[in-house]
Amino acid sequence: MNIEEWGLIGIFIAGAIPWMEAIAVVPSGIVLGLDPTATVIAAVVGNAITIFLFAYLGSTIRSKIIARRIAKGKSAESPKFDKALRAFDKYGVYGMAFLGPIIIGTQFAAAASVAAGVKPLRVSILITASMILWATLIAVVMVAFDLSFQLI
Repeated sequence: MNIEEWGLIGIFIAGAIPWMEAIAVVPSGIVLGLDPTATVIAAVVGNAITIFLFAYLGSTIRSKIIARRIAKGKSAESPKFDKALRAFDKYGVYGMAFLGPIIIGTQFAAAASVAAGVKPLRVSILITASMILWATLIAVVMVAFDLSFQLI
């Protein structure tokens, strides 16, 4: 494996990590000189996997998190989840899809939308589509302004 392939694997893994969003790792990959198209694809695939997981496992994950928080003597709802539900109430599923990658993260936007009653497949598709648009837009801007170090 060459260094670019290792870099793309890193981008894929980072994109799959909650809070590390594709829109955050795409600039990193481009700045480091990775191919912009391959970087977007790797970040998007990694991020999309966790979006679908959070959407389909959202209620199970939420129950476990609440039980763990209560066991630690904290309130049932985390401030992050409260913020996600407030965002959902304010913007709805389309707003969450559009603003989720920026405000609370795609995975939490998916889980909050499912918790608010939207079907997991619909949430997954909308948020993934939005994340693809954001990641592509960021990559286009970075390439247009030639923001890379070309380490490879």
